[in-house]
Amino acid sequence: MSLVLKTIRFGVAMAFLTNGLLLKGAENGPSNQLGEWPTYRGNTAGTGYSALEQVNAANVSSLGISWRYSLRNDSSGNPREPNSQVTPIVVNDVMYVTTVDRVVALEPITGEEIWSHNVPVNAPSRRGVAYWPGQGGVSSRIFYTAFDRLIALDAETGELDLEFGDSGMVSMGIPYISVPFVFKNVIVVGANTPRGAIGGIGNARAFDALSGNKLWEFESVPSPGNPGNDTWEGDSWMGRLGANAWPFYFTVDDAKDQLYIPLASPIPFAYGGDRAGANLYANSIVAVDIYSGEYNWHFQTIHHDLWDHDPPAPPTLFDVNYDGDTIPALGITTKSGYLFVLNRDTGEPIYGVTEASVTQSQVPGEETFATQPIPVKPEPLARVSYDESDLVTAEDTSVEHASACRDLANSAGIIHNTGPYTPWVYRPDTSNEDATLLFPGLSGGPNWGGVAHNPNNGYVYVFAADIGTLGWLQNAEADSDLPYALTGPGGRPGGFTVRIDGMSMPCQKPPWGRLTAVDTNSGNIAWQIPLGVTDGLSENKQLTGRPGRAGALVTGSNLLFIAATDDNRFRAIDATTGAIVWEDQMERRGNANPMTFLGADGKQYIVITATDTIVSYALQ
Repeated sequence: MSLVLKTIRFGVAMAFLTNGLLLKGAENGPSNQLGEWPTYRGNTAGTGYSALEQVNAANVSSLGISWRYSLRNDSSGNPREPNSQVTPIVVNDVMYVTTVDRVVALEPITGEEIWSHNVPVNAPSRRGVAYWPGQGGVSSRIFYTAFDRLIALDAETGELDLEFGDSGMVSMGIPYISVPFVFKNVIVVGANTPRGAIGGIGNARAFDALSGNKLWEFESVPSPGNPGNDTWEGDSWMGRLGANAWPFYFTVDDAKDQLYIPLASPIPFAYGGDRAGANLYANSIVAVDIYSGEYNWHFQTIHHDLWDHDPPAPPTLFDVNYDGDTIPALGITTKSGYLFVLNRDTGEPIYGVTEASVTQSQVPGEETFATQPIPVKPEPLARVSYDESDLVTAEDTSVEHASACRDLANSAGIIHNTGPYTPWVYRPDTSNEDATLLFPGLSGGPNWGGVAHNPNNGYVYVFAADIGTLGWLQNAEADSDLPYALTGPGGRPGGFTVRIDGMSMPCQKPPWGRLTAVDTNSGNIAWQIPLGVTDGLSENKQLTGRPGRAGALVTGSNLLFIAATDDNRFRAIDATTGAIVWEDQMERRGNANPMTFLGADGKQYIVITATDTIVSYALQ
């Protein structure tokens, strides 16, 4: 793209801005005040907020599709299904995004390609890219990951930037399949470390954006001599997999240069007899200096996790006006269905956390933790308990569904649920019929979409699924390195769901997915709605809520945009009341976080990725 064309577009955009299309300031910083979307969640605070307000409740009904862009690359013969979770970024009037096997720059008003970079080895992250503005004569760069490589492209041309690392690439030492986080001249990456992954331990690490040199690596499982090592009995810390930073993105407090790292569950998670103790820093949010990786503080959301209920997204940063004071805060969710509101300077809970006694495991050799941290406020955002009265009935949905669910419950045996953090039961032999029904299940309540924050009313928004998991521990095979294996109906832990006419149908009473607004200035739930419909049910029963994992976009016009649910709808919601004011039936599911930007034509665009296609909307 020529400099002249860029200058014209910038001037047009600025003219529209000064004519009043963008009236409100934002917490997003200067870039978003110009209508850009420069990072995965719009800003380094991870708020998912844009001050743009051209699309509002009065005209959102006129929102229509402006363009589509296929992520399949069918012409290349690549047969892979994208299953994309990408959120594009827009910087300097250029959109950057990953496809199934390329990184591309698009003209954001039309969706036309500006340049295309083929990724010949492994696949690029299906979640997106990061932008670095350049410095001291070094041109701007696009960073992306492909398995265990961190790769730099010239943002103008899409060519490998050979001055970075080894001819444009750096080996991260471990796979990371999400978006590099760029802050000034620091690039932070996480780790995806399932059993058997190369590289071993899943520590977060940082690289220099200029040279590619490694800057630091944070020990997520502390070695001897470091704080937290004593929370692992004996040598159980050694070689421990898990406790990895797998989020799609990171967040940082710009004023303090403080990075927040969410860390996952230890591996294996369901049996912890080989790792007695609280197991720091697994299931924790850890604050470190972004330049050195030096530890500042931590907060552990689960002690000695047995449920794989890690914090699936980094915290969202905001200020809280509470008890007459303005408090620097953050909101962090866990797959267990809770939202913790903490002082982001200290890690101390703002609205209180109770160490509540929980049911203890009866599995031989297991030493579960006696208590778990439960927020005083807000209330859980997902289902955390179950009893027989919660089984779905024909009056809730349909005769066919209710009958199939009764059969599933009966076949599972004697179902156990004692509320939050119900441990897995043990089946010593085939005569035992006990089973744990875990809520939320292994896929969690809130997930990787993260928390969106609205600075205009102090609300945060969290989407959570309500799907249970049936499972138990039984004796492992003789060649296993652990005494017990997590299993369930059909030989593996399974969802508390049945399939009716090709659709997954949870077996507890609805809702099965809900969107919650929490007033961060009080800690109370402001509103909560079922999100998503089950089309196969009769019309008066369709509002069941549907499962999903993605998050929301909030705009200055007090609208919240979200896809997420598996009913393939894209919705706009009144951010104050929770009323749905617009929806569009898409061809495929929008399992991604939306974004918005102001085009050089003066239009506000709302963009969502629907499995294999980027879809851009604007007022028609």
